[in-house]
Amino acid sequence: MAHHKSAKRQWRHSLRRKAINRRNKSLLRTQIKKLQDAIKNKNKEEAQRLLPLTFSIIDKTVKKGSIHENKGNRFKSKLTRQLELLNTSPSK
Repeated sequence: MAHHKSAKRQWRHSLRRKAINRRNKSLLRTQIKKLQDAIKNKNKEEAQRLLPLTFSIIDKTVKKGSIHENKGNRFKSKLTRQLELLNTSPSK
């Protein structure tokens, strides 16, 4: 461990940020899994209800700096495409 006072402060700060980032990412992954389960079970109403909430959590996580903006955009794009595939029914 570092010996300088400033290095010790920085280390404590990094531990706090690590805990916050871990909490934010865990919340994000949980919410994405809920939405993917709704899509997997072909529950359109539930998936459409969860989509804005999931987007909100993704945006907040990006704003807090826990994930990169491009990664957040990839999540949103992927989830939207999955939901659109659920909404389109095969025509005969």
